[in-house]
Amino acid sequence: MNRRDSLKAIGLGTLSTGLLLGGCKPKEKKQTVKAPPQEIPAAADPGRQSWEEERDKALQGERFFTPAEMATITVLVDIIIPKDDVSGSATDAKVPEFIEFIVKDITEHQLPIRGGLRWLDMQCLTRYNAVFTACTQKQQLEMIDRIAYPRTAKPDMQQGVSFFNRMRDLTATGFFTSEMGMLADLRYAGNTPNQWTGVPADVLKQYGLEDVKI
Repeated sequence: MNRRDSLKAIGLGTLSTGLLLGGCKPKEKKQTVKAPPQEIPAAADPGRQSWEEERDKALQGERFFTPAEMATITVLVDIIIPKDDVSGSATDAKVPEFIEFIVKDITEHQLPIRGGLRWLDMQCLTRYNAVFTACTQKQQLEMIDRIAYPRTAKPDMQQGVSFFNRMRDLTATGFFTSEMGMLADLRYAGNTPNQWTGVPADVLKQYGLEDVKI
């Protein structure tokens, strides 16, 4: 199974303006018609439109996956990115909730993921007489190993390979765009303000300015 280090190497959304021209008849005084000012509600999150926030709230209020499907997704994402000494697991970073939101936001994910979850349970029922979440950890990993490596997977596992590739991509995206994934795991702090403490002493000395007050 590819784990956290492998996932890091995986190569991982116009405003137009118009002018309203006022016409005038010959020998008539030209008049400019001003449109009444429109108030645009300020978004709580800078850089986002208020309608985007409203849409996100609406999507968050809906549910796509069943509790059983969410349970399977939770197990899968933690197999893909387990907890280690650096940071928590995918579920600690709320990746299942991220995937639930994404499939509502980008609906083309819905059929492949739901179909893949069903396929996974059917495969486990055939081999272990239990759905995926009811299998032992060893059985779960055995099943995942059959679909985690596209180059070596058997032809009858191709549907599972496609499903797992999608789950792996979504899991990596969800984890490494979370606060936990970016700060704890990647240690990416982004742009941070600097504190000016003056020109370093060795630089001043290099240019013979050690006695100059700057």
